[in-house]
Amino acid sequence: MSAAVKVQFNRHFREVNRTKRRYRALRGSAGSGKSVNIAQDYILKLGDPKYSGANLLCVRKVNETNRNSTYSELVGAINRIYGQRADEFWEVLKSPLLIRSRVTGNEIIFRGMNDARDREKIKSITFTHGKLTWIWAEEATELQESDVDILDDRLRGILLNPNLYYQITFTFNPVSATHWIKRKYFDKASRDVLAHHSTYLQNRFIDPAYHRRMMRRKQEDPEGYAVYGLGEWGELGGLILKNFVVIEFDTSFDRFDTMHHAQDFGFNHANAILTVGVKDGDFYICGEIYVHERDTSQIIEMADRQGLSKYLPMYCDSAEPDRIQMWQNAGYYASAVVKEPGSVHAQIDYLKQRKIYIHPDCVNTTKEIQQWSWQKDKKTGLYLDEPVTVFDDAMAALRYAAEPLRRPEMFYSNQRPSGW
Repeated sequence: MSAAVKVQFNRHFREVNRTKRRYRALRGSAGSGKSVNIAQDYILKLGDPKYSGANLLCVRKVNETNRNSTYSELVGAINRIYGQRADEFWEVLKSPLLIRSRVTGNEIIFRGMNDARDREKIKSITFTHGKLTWIWAEEATELQESDVDILDDRLRGILLNPNLYYQITFTFNPVSATHWIKRKYFDKASRDVLAHHSTYLQNRFIDPAYHRRMMRRKQEDPEGYAVYGLGEWGELGGLILKNFVVIEFDTSFDRFDTMHHAQDFGFNHANAILTVGVKDGDFYICGEIYVHERDTSQIIEMADRQGLSKYLPMYCDSAEPDRIQMWQNAGYYASAVVKEPGSVHAQIDYLKQRKIYIHPDCVNTTKEIQQWSWQKDKKTGLYLDEPVTVFDDAMAALRYAAEPLRRPEMFYSNQRPSGW
């Protein structure tokens, strides 16, 4: 079985697709085409008898997010390359997610690295045909270094096909210059690493409207544009919070002095709900709900399904009293955080004096805190005393989470909100 395939690639990724180095580390801006390129590269190779015996594992921190990222990109690549004959050459399953070449028998599977159970499953992966040879870690900045060590250990043993090689591919938007990926794969040259940088400006398939959108962002948010428009590492100097660590810990209620939820409302920008434990004055971010384009009733349904505790206080943005009332009507102990002059800076100052522990499951909170920075004066280049107000929804929720401890006299009483 053969197919006459026609594929369009960006020349900027030619070296990426040809290298056999053990690590391909692709940092790039939004719209750079890195994920589209990697998906096409894998589909062409896995469907080629030359690479018989190769198998691909696609990894995200949370397995379910593969569905709308790596899986969708790979299915899209199959449809672009094979067109109406796609079903002749590829078997695509949705439950569980699985893609298999009908020509070579090579497979693509999808996993998460969310907890110890997920990581144990990674260690026991086997294939009916061939071995695990390639791993694609999309949004790789979500992963911990220990996660990648587990993945790296899986790529070992003799490969009978001389055309095969072991390789891990990382694709991501760089967030913080403090991230371990920068230290490990970019800061020093290695014969085992291909470090690659791409931006939307090098993507010949980007439309003019997207260019105009990026130009607007450049004007409105220069710091954000540097990361998401130019694929640069987030600056160290302007970061607001540096007193945090991403680490696994027991999230059980009993281990904390107090525990509560905090919520920043949103629709086009994220609606963020954090569950925060406090122990000896330090903050532990135990869980998050982080969604776009969902109305309040949908988010409440999601919170119910996930078992969000209705017995814990929930501190919310006071600008949305109707939404707060909906949460109260649904049985949640929701109340408003009153915004006063100077409260944002006071909340930030309070958080700076605490140690902040973030559970690895809270990937969106981690992304935000790694790039949450002060605005910079365009003329002087000096940082201003105002936070950048883009991609800061989890950070707003974190600020609200500080209020019952910063101002306990305003919150701790025996009075429940109206509706209780």
